[in-house]
Amino acid sequence: MYKIISIIFFSLVLIMSCKNLNNNELREGDLLFQNLNCGELCEAIEAVTTGVDGKDFSHCALVVKINDSLKVIEAIGSKVQLNSIETFYRRSGDLDSVKNITVGRLKKQFQYLIPKTIFFAKQQISKDYDEEFLINNNKLYCSELIYESLKYANNDKDFLTLEPMTFKNPKTNEFFLAWVNYYKTLNCQIPEGKLGINPGLISRSNKIEVVTINK
Repeated sequence: MYKIISIIFFSLVLIMSCKNLNNNELREGDLLFQNLNCGELCEAIEAVTTGVDGKDFSHCALVVKINDSLKVIEAIGSKVQLNSIETFYRRSGDLDSVKNITVGRLKKQFQYLIPKTIFFAKQQISKDYDEEFLINNNKLYCSELIYESLKYANNDKDFLTLEPMTFKNPKTNEFFLAWVNYYKTLNCQIPEGKLGINPGLISRSNKIEVVTINK
């Protein structure tokens, strides 16, 4: 009996937590930034990229509306996926309120791009995840999805800026061992110096305003 009561109580707490998430503050077209805490690779990404207000970001997603419910489109795992806001929040430990997620929004003069941005992003669902982090290889990593969606909406002209990527430790100028092992597994060269984009770079764009920075 005690076990049954405990299960019911836990379920009610989980349901209430989901309802208390700050979904009402989000809008379709918002960008969500988070620190995935995925180990050495995320640490290597954060060591060479800087987010808005000095925050560390290793992942980002686009907020979309599906049947009057807000969800996210994100490139994560093996493909581009449509996931619930709650699923995204839980990765950062945000079960009852948004504490660790940073929300970005296109500045007012650029919000006309949102419908076409979302249209393009939806067409990418199920596309393969870009494990090599290369532009224009018919695969997408998280920030590349945002970049390509906004580029499409901007009449196929760059809206966000690409920068040369580095996979080297800024303290030693040597490749992070995590990246050496990662690309060795993929059997391809580290794309050092090739143009790319990352969540931190997007968050610092002068075309995006920060709605919330939770510290």
